[in-house]
Amino acid sequence: MEPEIGSSHICGTRFREPQDLESDMEDYTRQKNVEGGEGRETPPQPGYRPVGAGPERLWAPWRIAYFTEPQPDECVFCTIPADDDIPESQALILARFDHTYVIMNCYPYNTGHLMVVPYSHKARFQDLTEEILTEMMNVSGLCVEVLEETINAQGFNIGFNLGRAAGAGIIDHIHLHVVPRWGGDTNFMPVLGDTRVLPELLEDTYERLRPVFDRKTNER
Repeated sequence: MEPEIGSSHICGTRFREPQDLESDMEDYTRQKNVEGGEGRETPPQPGYRPVGAGPERLWAPWRIAYFTEPQPDECVFCTIPADDDIPESQALILARFDHTYVIMNCYPYNTGHLMVVPYSHKARFQDLTEEILTEMMNVSGLCVEVLEETINAQGFNIGFNLGRAAGAGIIDHIHLHVVPRWGGDTNFMPVLGDTRVLPELLEDTYERLRPVFDRKTNER
């Protein structure tokens, strides 16, 4: 397929030009929503993205600190839950289960960015047992419940980064990311200013999430 005139292409992916998006938005606002025989303008909803707007980017330039700082020789996902001298509030561990635990990400993509980590030190998805995989899925569902209740998350990105090429920061110990999202959370600050506005300290977020995790865990 020949590239469209006026479009940007990277590796065969077409990215919409700004004027294309403005035209899409104008077309959208002209759509009629007929109720009771009368038409009215329908304003775009928060987080609305026109069809063909191209990939959405959740910028996190502050995470570069993780990659540039010296890394410990030992696996942090193994040592942190095993160290009884570190309080869980300091380690940011929110909940423990038979095969996994929930920990806050110190370099979050968004406020409330959690990780579900197996105790077993495995790098490959296919090396996890059925019991571990099942628990990881169930615990990720619990994370969604807690984040919806505590910080009113409107959506989630949930998944694995497997391998350095896929963006994994710790490649030898598999972990599942649960990233809460809100309409409009990709704004001009990270795009233009290399700055991410996180409205709450990690410790404060921990204090909000921990009692809800305790309550919901006891209810299970």
